[in-house]
Amino acid sequence: MKGLFFLALAALTDPLASAAEKAGVPQLSPFGIGSCYINGRSMEDNARWVPQMEEIGLTALRTPHTDWGAVEPEEGKWAWEALDKQMKYLDEHKFVYGALLIGTPGWNKKDAPGSLPVNNLSGWSNYVTELTKHLNGRVKRFEVWNEPPNFTGKDQTPEDYAKLVAASYKAVKAVDPNALVGLAAKSAHINYLEQVIKAGAKDHFDYIVLHPYEILDGLAEDNGSEAVFLNIVPTVRKMLAAQNPAKAKVPVIFTELGIDAKKGNERQAAGLVKAYTLGIAQGVECIQWFEGRDGDSGPMGLLDGDGKPRPAYTALGQMIKHLGQHPSYLGWLLLKDKHYGFVFKGAAGPVLVSWVSNGKPDTIGFGKEMQVVDPLTGKFSAAKSIELTTTPVLLLGVPDELVTKAKANLRKPFPWGGDFTNAKSVSISFGEKTEEKGLHTRSGSALAEAVVAYGGSARAGNTPGGSVFIVDPNFLSYTSTPIEITAVVRRNEANDNAGFKLVYESTKGFETAGGWYTVPDNKEWHTVKWQIDNPQFVSYWGYNFILESDGNQYNKYFIQSVTVTKR
Repeated sequence: MKGLFFLALAALTDPLASAAEKAGVPQLSPFGIGSCYINGRSMEDNARWVPQMEEIGLTALRTPHTDWGAVEPEEGKWAWEALDKQMKYLDEHKFVYGALLIGTPGWNKKDAPGSLPVNNLSGWSNYVTELTKHLNGRVKRFEVWNEPPNFTGKDQTPEDYAKLVAASYKAVKAVDPNALVGLAAKSAHINYLEQVIKAGAKDHFDYIVLHPYEILDGLAEDNGSEAVFLNIVPTVRKMLAAQNPAKAKVPVIFTELGIDAKKGNERQAAGLVKAYTLGIAQGVECIQWFEGRDGDSGPMGLLDGDGKPRPAYTALGQMIKHLGQHPSYLGWLLLKDKHYGFVFKGAAGPVLVSWVSNGKPDTIGFGKEMQVVDPLTGKFSAAKSIELTTTPVLLLGVPDELVTKAKANLRKPFPWGGDFTNAKSVSISFGEKTEEKGLHTRSGSALAEAVVAYGGSARAGNTPGGSVFIVDPNFLSYTSTPIEITAVVRRNEANDNAGFKLVYESTKGFETAGGWYTVPDNKEWHTVKWQIDNPQFVSYWGYNFILESDGNQYNKYFIQSVTVTKR
């Protein structure tokens, strides 16, 4: 991956986090776990998988079953027995857990099931109050709703969610002033968080909750999007500094993050190691992997539906074993000046987590014997050189010179082929060798095969990920700077009718720039331009803009180059 980004270094030693600890809020390990509905409703559900999580050293769990309808099944009648039994079980297994504030009970006729209960804020506030009282300080983190605007009413707005957040904050704080309230959004939808803060949630939260599945998918697919994942927390901080400065350094928690095992067990495990490595490096307080055991959300578990461990289970256990419950990030380095390396102060000394940057295996020599841990199997080996692949390895006995180099780089930007911070434009051109200058595709340069047409090189519009674009985060991230996007395209040899529209991340979410563009013909290359005044690139679905076609029109044109210029 090319480009450059800055780590959220302030998050690594967050003063608000330490203040929370002094107020009696237990510190979370970055290594956490969560579950789907059918694996999290009760003690009996938890018993199917929680003991195996404890075995590998996990101590942080997202939530027991605190749904409004579960604890207040009839208006004014409270049912705490199942929750108490579940919390007792989690306490016995030494887990720290939060509470998810969610749900609309059947008796609440003022809102449809699945909607934010904004038409009964008094009932909602009473639920939050009674739950906080009942938890009696045992829970200190209260997450408001699950990944909004998902699971909200069809026509509900950021204003509706802001009302729920403000009501929750007031109710929780009235009972326990030291408890923390979490402001949430689906994926890495930082645009939505901004809208909610502007709509009334300002100063009514203590931490941020995200579920960046789509960005993690890029890592699992080895498309080189490490820079995008590493920029999640910095982008949150940039948004908070602009919209709610008093909250600019609040903790960020990923209360869900996972990879479908259908992508392959090894890919799931390798993606897990990358997610925790890059998450800790950028200052994520806790990643609560989704999920412990397969349930109602597909094969996402560390354990399959029969309780059998997948390689991801072993990988997470190995990370906890060697990095420790609270690893300290020391800095970064590039092996052979190109391959990813992140150094941590681990349980018994420095640990280097590394994998290749371009998808191609490469031999790395260290000049001395090191202990190499395969996180997917837990196997140890001793070697002076290793073959590095897309599957990360943990390296122990790191030479002092590498640790020193990593520490010296801690507060420096991480280089990915160039610094585009002050660039006027970024571009990508396709050919026998794709050239990325601060602009990238979801398929990644290493996976992009050249499509030769008309005596020149280009990429077909249907190349997987080839029409999906990511701007280098340092060139443009969050800030709504007017831009021009230019694409050079041409119909295929058969001169089939072809076209597309440009859809981009804006201050309002995804929008279409202009209308439909029909590629004129195949006689020459055609340049199409879009003037965009309100971009807000945060990569919440793992990309910033897309050339979107209908039906099979993806097959009928070629892309020679794309350029993004600040106006």
